[in-house]
Amino acid sequence: VQLQASGGGSVQPGDSLRLSCTASGRTVSSYAVAWFRQAPGEEREFVAVITWRGGVPYYADSVKGRFTISRDNAKNTVYLQMNDLKSEDTAVYYCGSAPRVVYAPADVHAWGQGTLVTVSS
Repeated sequence: VQLQASGGGSVQPGDSLRLSCTASGRTVSSYAVAWFRQAPGEEREFVAVITWRGGVPYYADSVKGRFTISRDNAKNTVYLQMNDLKSEDTAVYYCGSAPRVVYAPADVHAWGQGTLVTVSS
């Protein structure tokens, strides 16, 4: 499966952004899609994950209550709605797919290119 991430940008603290991850290629019906992020000088970290078949999404504690992951199966797209953005959310955001729910970058089978989110006043 191929993934295409988009939607990053530069915003101020408290603003919102919505990232998109569109999948193509092999059927995605059995895949989970997760968002990770990587700040400068830091390791890539888990943000949120959702399955294509349904089920409860999971979030990192640092974004719980502010970020929402959702999917549109008809568009083969997973979204990450990010509200009340903070400076510490600044990072390159990546989407990745796997046959099952993943929390570790090493378990991701396919990555999309990153999209930069900068939160600064």
